[in-house]
Order: sequence, then C-alpha cells, then structure tokens
Amino acid sequence: MAQAKSYGTGRRKSSIARVWLSPGKGNIKINNKTLDDYFGRETLLNIIEKPLEVANKRTEIDVFAKVVGGGFSGQAGAIQHGIARALLQYDPTLRLTLKKEGLLTRDARMKERKKYGQKGARARFQFSKR
Repeated sequence: MAQAKSYGTGRRKSSIARVWLSPGKGNIKINNKTLDDYFGRETLLNIIEKPLEVANKRTEIDVFAKVVGGGFSGQAGAIQHGIARALLQYDPTLRLTLKKEGLLTRDARMKERKKYGQKGARARFQFSKR
C-alpha cells in the first residue's frame, strides 16, 4: 500500500511544482523552507494542506516540494495539485475521496491575453467624443 517515496507534478497558471511524499511526522518543506516561512497568508496554507486533510494523512506524511514560476497563489495551487497526485501514487485507494473534492483536476484557468487596439484583455482605451 504505502511506498517509501511517491512523486507528483502539479501545475497552476504558470507555476510548476514537483512534490515528493514520504512517511514522517507531517513536516512540509517548500524550496528548502518551512511552509510558514515560504507562504505568509493563512489562506495559502489551507490550500496546500487540503489534500492531506481530506486523506487524513496530515500527521503521517512529510512533504518536500520544489516550485518555480508564477506568484504565490499559483504556486500554492500547483503544490496542492502535486500533493494530490503524489497521494494517489502513495495510496491508490484515496482516488475516490480526492476526486470528489476536485483535487485531481488541473485548474485550466489562465491569464487572458491582451488584444491589439485595446489597453488590456478586456479594457479598452479611453474614448473621447470631443
């Protein structure tokens, strides 16, 4: 059932996270920093810990993640996706629980591109009648 180490790749926006899980005491390291040192916001911490909470493995598994690209929100989403995928490899019986919470689905939402003749993706240049 449980392996020595499991791996999962997570993606969100322009962030990519490589996540390794191993049996342990529930320590989470991101880019060789603790979770609290890397992410300051409580909401981001909750996002990252969600797959472990759903699987009831918060105190049983150590998480080690390398994440590149994007901002804090995208990186947190990428790590969450990576943890969920690695948990699936760690224990395949968790598939139904993780799928039900929507943690295995990659969030495909991206930044919309700027269009020519406009100020941004949707914003137009200011219009003056006179």
